[in-house]
Amino acid sequence: MKFEWDSSKDIENREKHRISFYEAQDAFFDEKRIILFDEKHSNSEEKRYFCVGKVNDGIVTVRFTIRKNSIRIFGAGYWREGKKRYEKENKI
Repeated sequence: MKFEWDSSKDIENREKHRISFYEAQDAFFDEKRIILFDEKHSNSEEKRYFCVGKVNDGIVTVRFTIRKNSIRIFGAGYWREGKKRYEKENKI
């Protein structure tokens, strides 16, 4: 599976959350990652998800969808709620 994103959205994300979408990809390769369904932002045309996983020394929550065999990232950050869920699920 490959990753894709909007480059201008990536710049905004780096400025706001201090992580690039390129770095955020690593959350998907964490063996303890958690994938959650995003009910609030999903609709009949597109399902959205969160991937919560370790990137370097932090726990990152990545907002994404699947489009034509690609993971399309549209948000990422070091959000407390994702970290709490990750720690709870992995008993850390």
